Amino acid sequence: MAQNVRLRVLGILVLCVLLYPMMTTAQQPALNLMPLPASAQSGTGSLAVDASFSVTFTSYTEPRLERAGERFLRQLARQTGLLISLKPGKGTKSTLVVQTDHGGKDIQEVGEDESYVLEVATDGAKLTAPTPLGTMHGLQTFLQLVDVSPSGFTAPALKIQDQPRFPWRGLMIDSARHFIPLDVIRRNIDGMEAVKMNVFHWHLSENQGFRVESRKYPKLHELGSDSLYYTQDEIRDLIAYARDRGIRVCRNSICLVTAPRGSSAIPSWPAEKGRTESSAGGESSIRQWTRRTRRSTSFLMISSARWPSFSPTTISTSVATR
Repeated sequence: MAQNVRLRVLGILVLCVLLYPMMTTAQQPALNLMPLPASAQSGTGSLAVDASFSVTFTSYTEPRLERAGERFLRQLARQTGLLISLKPGKGTKSTLVVQTDHGGKDIQEVGEDESYVLEVATDGAKLTAPTPLGTMHGLQTFLQLVDVSPSGFTAPALKIQDQPRFPWRGLMIDSARHFIPLDVIRRNIDGMEAVKMNVFHWHLSENQGFRVESRKYPKLHELGSDSLYYTQDEIRDLIAYARDRGIRVCRNSICLVTAPRGSSAIPSWPAEKGRTESSAGGESSIRQWTRRTRRSTSFLMISSARWPSFSPTTISTSVATR
């Protein structure tokens, strides 16, 4: 009898534990957002999104914000099929009014303020943020809120106060072992912007290839990449592309090529007298050179101090000298 009572009490406790999350989430609006915002309060009704939808930037503005607004409108037109204006408007009578307090840092850093507040009502929406980073995150949140309803496309009335839980939200792509075309990397950066990631780790040198154009040591990319590498201009363009979307580019394992780490790729690099030419001892010149370099600690050092960070301003004084 006592055992049955204990089992019943245990069953009630388990049921309460299972039902508790459902009870707490029922108090929050059901939002199809990724990632979920820090705070969301549901309102009454919804904002109609139709062909008259427009966006206005007030207070601080800069070319990066204007381009973000154009991307936002293009994406909204694609996902709804509406023939909306693809240029941000002027004035305060737009459907979505965006207010940015001040500019961000020239070279984006970890720990910058990325918060924003998004308020959606039946007669309009307002997005406020301290910096352009928060503004871009808020625009992505609004895009995710737009959904189809019996009356057309709408965004639910609510108030979102959001800031990232983690200051470093990164994605790494390994272009050294497997070369990735630039258009594929750009699509990944677009996806990072959509889910508010802020650091792109770019792995560019490894045993299998050296993927960066080096003007000081051209054989690194000419012979060590099977002609699959990124030019310095392409790297600069990609850095600017990522910055436009609030993403830092962080070089990954580009500062040091060591022999024994890089030596497995050496046989694919032709020696001065050809690939198959053998010495008097019967050993090919490539194998001799590989064996000798394996004994040393390293055969090439690219100083990381000369390449402190990928950014439009520092890339010209770091990559260009290499």
